[in-house]
Amino acid sequence: MKLKKYLSLFLLLLLFVSCKGYNKVVKSDDYQRKFELADELYNSKQYMRSVTLYEQVYQKFPKTGEGELAYYRIGKAYYAEKDYYMAGYYLGAFSQRFPYSANAEETLFLSAMCSVSNSPEFTLDQNDTEIAINTLQQFIDKYPNSTLVDSCNHVMDRLRMKIQLKEYQGVKLYSKTENYRAAVTSAETFLADYPVSTKREEISFILVENSFLLTKNSIESKKKERIDQTIKRYRNFVNEFPESKYKRRLNTISDEMERQKEIHKS
Repeated sequence: MKLKKYLSLFLLLLLFVSCKGYNKVVKSDDYQRKFELADELYNSKQYMRSVTLYEQVYQKFPKTGEGELAYYRIGKAYYAEKDYYMAGYYLGAFSQRFPYSANAEETLFLSAMCSVSNSPEFTLDQNDTEIAINTLQQFIDKYPNSTLVDSCNHVMDRLRMKIQLKEYQGVKLYSKTENYRAAVTSAETFLADYPVSTKREEISFILVENSFLLTKNSIESKKKERIDQTIKRYRNFVNEFPESKYKRRLNTISDEMERQKEIHKS
């Protein structure tokens, strides 16, 4: 027990001395020592302590090799700590401030990966996902021959699928809550944006069904136009999916719309 107690006291003493020495360097005007200690801390994975010193070095010597390396390691330190918003800022800015650096390609790629890491679950707002896709595309445009391009395309496909799933669920929710107009509008948008989606048949069915329900609940002055729209949507569906499992339900809708069309002839 005594040995354990003495060991704890010794470690506390070392920590105190270390902190005292660190604070002394932070407050000093010895930028060479700041840079050396920052490297020591960075290499020992004390990333946030290194950032303070690297920032001082960069502010003092922004256009030197030390300043460039300091800025680079600030971004990498935040990345290692999984602070992707701060890492994304520094890594993205690095490629702009030092476009000819040997690290410019890596930092732009890691900046894109930060945006990917910030992309939320599909049920949440997808603004960060859109940013991630744009950042990945910027990387591809700037480094079209990079060995990382295939990885970028793969990640972009995954992100686009997440956005598609978000929009798919939105269409279904409008339909489920009987918001017929929104269901029709969002379904048409989905079909235009994702012409080869695996959800296309289901969304097309939702479009026709909600078009029908919107027509039924319309005021008389709008019924004729909406009957014609529903019939057109039904015919488009049958042409595209002649063997659809939804065909029986939609045939009933078509029959009703044809009857209503006769009634509203004028």
